[in-house]
Amino acid sequence: MSTTGLPQGAVPKLERPGPLRDRVYEALLELITTRALQPGQHLVESELAGHLGVSRQPVREALQRLNTDGWVDLRPAQGAFVHEPTEEEADQLLTVRTLLEAEAARLAAANAGAAAIAVLEEMCAEGERAVAADDVDGAVAMNARLHAKIMELAGNAVLAELAAQVDRRVRWYYTPVARQRGQRSWTEHRELIAAIAGRDERRATEIMRAHTEHTRKMYHEREK
Repeated sequence: MSTTGLPQGAVPKLERPGPLRDRVYEALLELITTRALQPGQHLVESELAGHLGVSRQPVREALQRLNTDGWVDLRPAQGAFVHEPTEEEADQLLTVRTLLEAEAARLAAANAGAAAIAVLEEMCAEGERAVAADDVDGAVAMNARLHAKIMELAGNAVLAELAAQVDRRVRWYYTPVARQRGQRSWTEHRELIAAIAGRDERRATEIMRAHTEHTRKMYHEREK
């Protein structure tokens, strides 16, 4: 598949000056994470360079780095392709995510104050508005922000660092099921916020564990 299938305006031109190699990497990673570039899609250097408004060299370097990081597969005599995650890869990643997020929810329940709860409630409301408008990208982005906020409220730097390592891939796996999860996901978020607000560490842990497990199971049950 060609990269020319990208939606009009989906790829902004990168501004100069700056470390183009890193900026091209981030731009391509965002397109992969949001699935504007689909798993298995052929990545043509010249087309990507044209979309991004750069030369082919930083694109080539970015693709090599994406290959090292597991986002792109470089195949001899064929070129670069967006990595297609296996069911096992997804299961392992989402299982680890459950462990990290459940502990974050427990710590957030122990630490969060009224101001933080208000922020979570507003994020939840915004996510619900995105679902109502069938704005999948907006819902996915707000889901990531809400979970990141809970991780921040946990107040554990090591936990946050580990979570940051899997965050992009969580978004990648969540995007295909975001519409199916729909309002149910945000109802679970409401229940989670209520548990955090009530400083109920056990309840917050249970809700987050069930919440993340629902996503993991739905990913495996999604339509192929």
